[in-house]
Amino acid sequence: MIKAILIFNNHGKPRLIRFYEYFAEDLQQQIIRETFHLVSKRDDNVCNFLEGGSLIGGSDYKLIYRHYATLYFVFCVDSSESELGILDLIQVFVETLDKCFENVCELDLIFHMDKVHYILQEVVMGGMVLETNMNEIVGQVELQNRMEKSEGGFSAAPARAVSAVKNMNLPEMPRNINIGDINIKVPSLSPF
Repeated sequence: MIKAILIFNNHGKPRLIRFYEYFAEDLQQQIIRETFHLVSKRDDNVCNFLEGGSLIGGSDYKLIYRHYATLYFVFCVDSSESELGILDLIQVFVETLDKCFENVCELDLIFHMDKVHYILQEVVMGGMVLETNMNEIVGQVELQNRMEKSEGGFSAAPARAVSAVKNMNLPEMPRNINIGDINIKVPSLSPF
């Protein structure tokens, strides 16, 4: 079972953190630091598997990672998972991100966090692998994008509000508003 998925840059800044087992927030931060320290000090010519750090389970867990450009993709798994299977899963996840973002980079993970989490949920949910077919994952992401566009979503709300106000067809702006004993004078909004 997958216990955690961590993506951080070359400087140790987390870009995506997903724990599938409960850890207190301060312990999560320590796990991220320890994992970065363990993974970043390794040479590029050694294998991509190592024992989990002392905070996340020691020898009972394995850290399986890939280093692409400025990002480390680290999956923490228990002994029931295949190392080569997880390496392949990381490759599928990265290629899916690359296809969805057209040459994915660190900034895509920062500015499109919701979409990245959606893609990750198509691949892994609750620590279990759901889908490994990149075409299926991309198809679901495209379907989600079409649904968001057809519904307008939250991103279209400001434009719809402005359009609604413009279409109100008020004959003239009210000059005085009377609410019970309260009398409000509305200032002139015209520039002339």
